[in-house]
Amino acid sequence: MKAQDSATATRTIAVTAAGDSGSDHGVRAGGAPAASIRPRGVAARSAMVPTGATAPPGAANPADTAEAGGTAGADDPAGSRTDPLPRGTLLAGLGVVAFSLTFPSTVWGLESFGPWSLVAVRSTLAALVAGAFLLVGRVRLPERRHWAGLAVVAGGVVIGFPLLTTLALQTSTTSHAAVVVGLLPLTTAAFAAVRTGRRPSRTFWFAAVSGAVVVIVFTLQQSGGAVSRGDLYLFGALLVCAAGYTEGGRLARLMPGWQVIGWALILCLPLMAAGSVVALTVEPVRLNAHGVVGLVWVALGSTFFGLYVWYRGMAAIGIPRASQLQLGQPLLTLLWSVLLLGETLPLAAPVAAVAVLVCIAVTQRAKS
Repeated sequence: MKAQDSATATRTIAVTAAGDSGSDHGVRAGGAPAASIRPRGVAARSAMVPTGATAPPGAANPADTAEAGGTAGADDPAGSRTDPLPRGTLLAGLGVVAFSLTFPSTVWGLESFGPWSLVAVRSTLAALVAGAFLLVGRVRLPERRHWAGLAVVAGGVVIGFPLLTTLALQTSTTSHAAVVVGLLPLTTAAFAAVRTGRRPSRTFWFAAVSGAVVVIVFTLQQSGGAVSRGDLYLFGALLVCAAGYTEGGRLARLMPGWQVIGWALILCLPLMAAGSVVALTVEPVRLNAHGVVGLVWVALGSTFFGLYVWYRGMAAIGIPRASQLQLGQPLLTLLWSVLLLGETLPLAAPVAAVAVLVCIAVTQRAKS
């Protein structure tokens, strides 16, 4: 009888773990405690996943976690890829909103500073803030193998894109620059495909190219089909920024996103600090409210906060999909140009807005 009772008790433990019924059968016959007591449901889940089984869709890849030193999952919590609107999408979208204010803020900043002064001072201020966060958090220096990637981020995102777009905005309107930079998502996706070796689906590329075509047609229609020197600056900005976004998105899977942009800014600090001193002595400074607000936003809002949430979003949902969210950035910038700068909104903007939003929806659902 004792043997039979013991066996029955053992089977009861298994049923309790599987069903998580909460019954009190975790004691062997005769009142002896069970040899091992686990939280309800833990044993069942462990037993139901055989060794070597393939992880379900959306689960973290153990190999990726090992490569990232255990930090890859910080930007991609369990289940975020299966939610209707993942946290990564929200973070990347918030970054797009921050970026959409960059051009209007740059125009404001140019009211008080020259182009070289504005770029150097904004990078210096952002680097000082990033350095304070790194010191308070006692963050260790990145591994040697990451510094080359951080240099690409610094050259493309911290120096190249701000400088080239600032020079372009001396002769181009904010709305014109916004639609040209609308090609950035496709450029970033192409860089990511080459850099990571991934090949997005045909549906993804069709939607991405369609969105780029909409942006190109909109740009040419507004500029009369001519390509100016400002456009050349903007096209150069597309290339260097796409490279920086791609490399930053890769690094954000290995370390927190704010550390990626933080160390990239620190890498540029000596050059930008020296450049600030030289530029401020050469270019005239005419301080006003617009100029100060514009400088503060491009330094802290766009350069630090925007890139922080942007890289976290890219790490969670992938570089190609995150890049397509930027198709909405030109339209947001057009809105800010009307509200903040008093520019006239082109009549074609609503049509372009609907077309771009459709492309965004398709790229977000397409396999990448």
